[in-house]
Amino acid sequence: MLEETQDTEEIIERVAALDIGKAEVVCCTRVHREGSPGRRMQEVVTYPTMTRSLLGMCDHLRCLGVTRVAMEATSDYWRPAFYLMEAAGFEVWLVNARDVKHLPGRPKTDKLDAVWLAKIAERHMIRPSFVPPREIRALRDLSRYRTDLVAACTSEKQRVEKLLEDAQIKVTAVATDIFGPSGRDMLAALIAGERDPKVLAQYGRRGLRAKLAELEEAFTGHFTDHHAFLLATMLGRIDAINTDIAAIDARIGEEVAPYADAIARLSEIPGISPIAAHVIIAEIGLDMTRFPTAAHLASWAKFAPGAKESAGKKEGRGTTGHGNSYLARVLGNCATAAGNTDTFLGERYRRIGRRRGKKKALVAVGRSLLVVIWHLLSTPDTRFHDLGSDYYDTRIDPDRRKRNHIRQLEALGFTVTLAPA
Repeated sequence: MLEETQDTEEIIERVAALDIGKAEVVCCTRVHREGSPGRRMQEVVTYPTMTRSLLGMCDHLRCLGVTRVAMEATSDYWRPAFYLMEAAGFEVWLVNARDVKHLPGRPKTDKLDAVWLAKIAERHMIRPSFVPPREIRALRDLSRYRTDLVAACTSEKQRVEKLLEDAQIKVTAVATDIFGPSGRDMLAALIAGERDPKVLAQYGRRGLRAKLAELEEAFTGHFTDHHAFLLATMLGRIDAINTDIAAIDARIGEEVAPYADAIARLSEIPGISPIAAHVIIAEIGLDMTRFPTAAHLASWAKFAPGAKESAGKKEGRGTTGHGNSYLARVLGNCATAAGNTDTFLGERYRRIGRRRGKKKALVAVGRSLLVVIWHLLSTPDTRFHDLGSDYYDTRIDPDRRKRNHIRQLEALGFTVTLAPA
């Protein structure tokens, strides 16, 4: 039975496509030919990627009546052209390079790539990537830089631990955090030239006072002036990075002030802290019309299994693919935090973790978080409501649970015979 589809055969009358490099951009413009229906006129011009040249290209495309400009996401070289054309009022599409990849048998040059991109763009054969508005892009730059600074700080702390191991100082085996007040005092004393284990152990505070003997044993090593120089340099970098993180946090606080209500509602979700809410808004924005349903958001974030089937058999390992790494990282952390709570998401994490492992549980709970986030941002008046950790025990039909259990036993080769009621 034939069914009507949502596809259209409309061809954009005036379209341009850009093949972007570091120094040059090749622009292919295709417009309809007056008086000749179905015929097209084409122009391919190469421009430098300097701002004045790009502005001149915008003026030329505006004179030709171009309405849509498509460009391939090449490294970060696409940003200047995209931002200028967006400001000039064009409908700009940033497309994934995978969707317009080189086909076997077709010659490949910059000009031919621009022509090919223009042809498939005018026929709606590609999809635009998600590029957030300017305000969200600014917040995204800040949040991503903060994430990178935290990673750099963590790497520097790991170097400190390696340095202490090299000097046979085993304080990390006794103290949980050597970068707390006690640990920093001990490290400062080492840098200042103190080598007596008994004196170094006395810098321990609170819980470490009960481990003085262990601390004395841990500080018995061969810490030299060479180690002191490196340790002072590493601690200086850690302090500088922490100062930068504090400055970034202050700036993020200013940027997210208009989104305080959305952040408060997202923070009600188990596992999502205000800092995590900042990152989530920076990565997906607030306008959920870009994602028609929650499933579209989960698919874009690669928190949904990909479809790969041939001859009736599913291929691959069932992985979700590589999506937004910054969003995936924060969702994984939120899912882990939610797994430690007495909530529906926590129980979901534990149930799936027992049966299929923690990695599967992270993806499943991460997808559930995205569904909740989509609904909260789509309808600003809604509030989060937890289903409760007893949801699976009290709200699922017992007969359905019994049928699922029978199917699992039969899949293992058992024969199940139900006694008459």
